[in-house]
Amino acid sequence: RLAPFPSAMQIFAYAVAMLAFLVVSNGMLVSVTSSLSFDEAGAKNRPVSKVIALLKDMLKQMEKEGEEDEAIYEKLACWCETNDKDKTKSIADAESRISQLTTEIEGLTSGSARIGTEIKNHEKEVAKNQATLDQATSIRKKQLAEFNAEEKDLLESVSALKSAITVLAKHHGDSLLQTQKSHVLSVAATLQGTMNKHAGLCARALTPSQHQAARTFIQSPSYAPQSGEIFGILKQMKATFEADLASAQKDEAEAQKAYEELKVAKEAEISAGQEQVEAKGQELASSDEKLADSKQDVGDTKKSLAADQEFLASLKEKCQMTDKEWEERQKTRQEETEAVSKAIAVLSSDDAHDLFSRTFTPSLLQQRSQVSSDRRAEASKLLSGEAARLRSPKLGALAVRVRLDAFERVKAAIDEMIGQLQQEKADEIKHKDFCVDEFHKNKVETEAKDREKADLAAKIEDLTMTIGGLTKEIETLKAEIAEMQVQLKHGGEDREKENKAFQVAVADQRQTQKLLEAALTFLGEFYGNSETALVQGRQDPAGSPPPPGFEEYSKSAASGGVMKMIQQIITDAKAMEAETIRSEEDAQKAYEDFVKESNASIEAKTKDISTKTANKSEAEVNLIEAKESNDSAATELEQLASSLAELHSICDFVMKNFELRQTALDDEVEALKQAKAILSGAKFAEAM
Repeated sequence: RLAPFPSAMQIFAYAVAMLAFLVVSNGMLVSVTSSLSFDEAGAKNRPVSKVIALLKDMLKQMEKEGEEDEAIYEKLACWCETNDKDKTKSIADAESRISQLTTEIEGLTSGSARIGTEIKNHEKEVAKNQATLDQATSIRKKQLAEFNAEEKDLLESVSALKSAITVLAKHHGDSLLQTQKSHVLSVAATLQGTMNKHAGLCARALTPSQHQAARTFIQSPSYAPQSGEIFGILKQMKATFEADLASAQKDEAEAQKAYEELKVAKEAEISAGQEQVEAKGQELASSDEKLADSKQDVGDTKKSLAADQEFLASLKEKCQMTDKEWEERQKTRQEETEAVSKAIAVLSSDDAHDLFSRTFTPSLLQQRSQVSSDRRAEASKLLSGEAARLRSPKLGALAVRVRLDAFERVKAAIDEMIGQLQQEKADEIKHKDFCVDEFHKNKVETEAKDREKADLAAKIEDLTMTIGGLTKEIETLKAEIAEMQVQLKHGGEDREKENKAFQVAVADQRQTQKLLEAALTFLGEFYGNSETALVQGRQDPAGSPPPPGFEEYSKSAASGGVMKMIQQIITDAKAMEAETIRSEEDAQKAYEDFVKESNASIEAKTKDISTKTANKSEAEVNLIEAKESNDSAATELEQLASSLAELHSICDFVMKNFELRQTALDDEVEALKQAKAILSGAKFAEAM
């Protein structure tokens, strides 16, 4: 706020003081001054002329101060208009920005909730697909085990039936009573074991009469129907078992194919779901980060808006007060100017001049004021000397007033000036204390802000390095997960190819065994009979002898070695089949372990990515806050520097000249007391 304009009396006193200061500074007597257009004698004869001159000086001073006030008001008006326009625009922009950010926050909040729901849905879908795949894998293992057991049983039964048929084939057409007892018992045991093991299958393969015949044969192998019926039953059972085995093998192949197709489909769905979860997780992190930034932005904007609104309200109030004060000052100055002008007009008129000439006759004045003039002169001389020594315009003005005013008014003025000087001394002491305190506060706050800014700079650097490290680690983890997923895909493809090769190899081995067993059966049927057929020569009648006949027929001697080789090949083929099955089971287990370990590693790395992403987001938020705090600290340091410069502008003079000014003020008070003592009748020497 501007200081209130001085009153007319204060302006008059200031004008007199300035005049006296100029007189004293040039080493001239107070009673003679170049600023007045009359000499000492004229001043003694016509004191009103001096008053008129002073009034004219007051008019000039008021005109000058009016111009200064107008310049100040123009600056204030420009400042008010500019800041009002800027702050109004800033407030409108902030309100628009807050509205925009509020809408954006609502959208981001809704988006984050939606993305979170989508992530949960994808996770449920992945878990559901994984559970389906696990269930299908469990069922497939169970089916495979059941198939292997069933296939083994059927193969054993078919082999047993083949052996029984082979035994009966040697005696086909004969009664079972003519067959060796051991062979009959072996066939009966085979038939009984097969029917007991595959009761359901036998029920479908045999008619009731065949069932009865078989049961009768089993119960009384020594008394049985013709071997042809039993031979037919065995062949029918063998054909049924082989057909059922082929059907089971076909069903197993189809079940394996369906499982592989389901597995590929589910793994693709699981992989796609996991990719969606990861993508949505990144999208959610980005949305949450934007939401946090928007909330921070809207909070900062609201703070800025509140500060701008408070400043604008204060600005309007201050500018309104300035306008009102300007109008009052203009009005007061106009009234004062009119009053002074009227006084000059009254005192300068011809009638007043004649009246003053008659009233202030020198002879009368000398008679009535000789005593008082001596006191005035002595007091004025004392004040003038002290004003020159102390360069005090107030003492100079008072020296002039001593010559013009009455004693009581001068004494009152002296008392008032003493009070003002003492107050000024106390104000300067207070001002110095204020300056010392403010300099100390500024220094402490500046040092604290410097430390805070250094700490924030170190924190910003540390957070920047942390974010960079986390970013690299997240990228590395993502690359490792991608590589594992590729390896899982390749491993699944390789496992599928290996299983198909396994199915083909097992089928080939079993077909080979089947063919070799058929060949061995044929050879056994022929070479198994050790009887030799002899061709006896018949005695012809006398006469010339006949030509030589056939030599004795003998079976190939190499048949035994061939049959042993075939049997060995069959044994080797079965061993290779068993080894192939074990290798397949080992490979399947290794693949399942690989999938389990890879999924566990992917899950751990995914969790690590989530943790590191959260830590990175937190570090980024902390970095933004640290940068904002750093900027705020820099701004506060600038403000402290500006405050320090302002303190120097208002305190340096006082701090530098404090002792001198205190001494000068004490001397002025002492001079005033001496002048008052002189005016009260004390002698100058005593006053000194």
